[in-house]
Amino acid sequence: MKLCNLTRLFAAPRPICEPGRVTDADDLAALHAHAFRHGWPATEMEALIADPTVTTIVAREGRTPFARRPIGFVMIRAAADEAEILTVAVAPARRGRGVGRLMMDEAIRRLYFMRIASLFLEVDESNGAALALYRRFGFREVGRRASYYAGGTANALVMRADLK
Repeated sequence: MKLCNLTRLFAAPRPICEPGRVTDADDLAALHAHAFRHGWPATEMEALIADPTVTTIVAREGRTPFARRPIGFVMIRAAADEAEILTVAVAPARRGRGVGRLMMDEAIRRLYFMRIASLFLEVDESNGAALALYRRFGFREVGRRASYYAGGTANALVMRADLK
């Protein structure tokens, strides 16, 4: 067997995206705590996953269905023909490897089929990686919230993407 075939055989599998489950709440809370200063508790994650207006998409990797732990997630709330990204988090070890892009691709695809016209989010203006990701998906700045994050010292950009 060639070396490149062996490398492919033993390489980490490509992450998959699927709907979040209530049983993911503890793992999502842990991911969120690593991503943000003020993480959301598992009870909040569980309530959001169960909320019919919220779409939760979880990125997983692993070779067997039972071993696939979440490595990232996105939560989006929809109302009428608009939606808002509530949060996006990726495991620290998996950042910069396309997991966020994969989840956003899946989220936007689902929102398109839900006939969502506009997608909004808030992001720390100093988060260059997130801004680059969002701009790649057509988000543009439509507002600013002064002193919104980190105890009132960081500004949030309000961004919008038109999906139709």
